[in-house]
Amino acid sequence: MFAKFKQIFNPKNKDIQKKIIFTFFALFIFKLGTTIVVPGVDQSQLGTNSLGFLELMNVMGGGALAQFSIFGLGVMPYITASIIIQLAQMDIVPYLSDLAKEGHTGRIKINQITRVLGIVLAFIQGYIMSFAFIKTGTVLEYMQFATVLTAGTAFLLWMGDQITAKGIGNGISLIIMTGIIASLPSMFVSAWENFTVDGSVLGILIFILFVIIYLLIVIGVIFEQTAERRIPIQYANKSTSVLGKQTYIPFKLNSAGVIPVIFASSLLSIPAFFVGMFDNPAYEEFIKKYVAMDTPIGFVVYIMLIIAFSYFYTFLQLKPKEMAENLQKNGGYIPGTRPGEETIKFINGTLYKLTLVGALSLAVIAGLPIIFSIVSKLPANISIGGTGLLIVVGVALETYKGLESQLTSRTYTKRRGRRK
Repeated sequence: MFAKFKQIFNPKNKDIQKKIIFTFFALFIFKLGTTIVVPGVDQSQLGTNSLGFLELMNVMGGGALAQFSIFGLGVMPYITASIIIQLAQMDIVPYLSDLAKEGHTGRIKINQITRVLGIVLAFIQGYIMSFAFIKTGTVLEYMQFATVLTAGTAFLLWMGDQITAKGIGNGISLIIMTGIIASLPSMFVSAWENFTVDGSVLGILIFILFVIIYLLIVIGVIFEQTAERRIPIQYANKSTSVLGKQTYIPFKLNSAGVIPVIFASSLLSIPAFFVGMFDNPAYEEFIKKYVAMDTPIGFVVYIMLIIAFSYFYTFLQLKPKEMAENLQKNGGYIPGTRPGEETIKFINGTLYKLTLVGALSLAVIAGLPIIFSIVSKLPANISIGGTGLLIVVGVALETYKGLESQLTSRTYTKRRGRRK
């Protein structure tokens, strides 16, 4: 790892250095934007003292929602739109299903549709939040605030694209990660204040246990993101007349990464938007009992959603039928398994078993801080902070792997050039 970091600062890798600087500059702009309040809003009149159900959105936005800043919505509307579009691709909307089968061209169109839907959802969510937080406003003012919040989300989506194209890693994921990192210090401070309120030794010991649990989350995520099962593949390379060339297909323990946690968290936060708008005590009581993550039913729903999205996203990315067909076209086969239907069944079965272990591991890691917070009666922002930490580690690992692959390919190209 240290060798890779030294390689980054090599004068010959100035383009990578520029990408890293650009990424940090863009993320700095995002963090700066979280401190700019929506024009025309008086912060003293905001009803954001206790965000409750919307705490997750505030954590992912780096505290932008609590300040009702121009980036208050963050990229959450886009994530919600992604969930809707990906579900619609499963033969629910024929047009989207056909686009999904068109390859790269279809993916570009689907991405455009997702962004348009994300902007529409941003305006709706912005209006609802304006109504919920600013009780004394007029319809025209709510529309004005919603437009500013929507513009903030649109800017973040554009900036995310710029980071992906000109920087390092996935721009949207890095924006979410930056928001969570900005919220982590206040989370640990809140935990310390809650545990040591009476100055007892027991409180300090519980805080140490709290820190240990979070370290275990980091270790758990690293293990889960790097663990893989390698399926051996035999090739008959006809072009070079070399028979028996052996390689393998690496199947990750968790192919979906931290996407299931982001999706599950986002889906559970949707009903919370309507609490402030409806101002209905019965609806609010229902959300408190059955949707909030720190309740038994809400916690079970959250875990089930993580498992469901793990399977959904894994099989959305890795399609056994396509993999088997590509193997057969390239003259490859899995030893002991016939090409065709048997290969499809083998890959399918392997993915099901791996995803089950990976999804359960992810659910345990995501559930640990919530269980600890329920038992110790910590505020919502601390329990949600555990989910945030999980996302941070996952995104950081993916970004590092992307950077590592760029450096490795560059070293390989240089060595190949020297041999010639």
